[in-house]
Amino acid sequence: MYFLNTFSKSRLSWAILLAFIIFFEACALFFQHAMKLDPCVMCIYERVAMMGIGFAAILGMIAPRNNFIRWAGLAGWAYSSYQGLALAQEHVGYQFPEFPWSATCALDVNFPAWAPLNQWVPWMFEASGDCGKIVWQFLGLSMPQWLEIIFAANLVAVAIIVVAQFLGTKKN
Repeated sequence: MYFLNTFSKSRLSWAILLAFIIFFEACALFFQHAMKLDPCVMCIYERVAMMGIGFAAILGMIAPRNNFIRWAGLAGWAYSSYQGLALAQEHVGYQFPEFPWSATCALDVNFPAWAPLNQWVPWMFEASGDCGKIVWQFLGLSMPQWLEIIFAANLVAVAIIVVAQFLGTKKN
């Protein structure tokens, strides 16, 4: 735990988290623009949750030794991971509905008026796909199922780092 406590106070740890998020966002854009897979509303919301983790990583990189900044980064990481997991679970529900007649999602994204991301950056935040349609699979799992794994892994990682903040203060 001491190593994780110390590592969380380094810019490298936050840079690694940011690198993973950039990789996942690049994959999403590759799927959208190179493979021509239209993102649905849930895909866009999951993309925003992933970006939330990225912003938390940037925040943590600013001053990782500052307790307030580090805890704000950890809180942002945890919140975005939780929201992303909830969105991915909802999305999986659209793809594998218990009651098929009830499985529909919105046709248009609904961002707040003060941040209409789909108008500002439509190539990244405009939805045109169907939430219930499985357009890609890898190892038998659809994209939102992989996102469930990715967001859950982020939640586990941030939980371990948070525990290390309390238990890893002294080297034994």
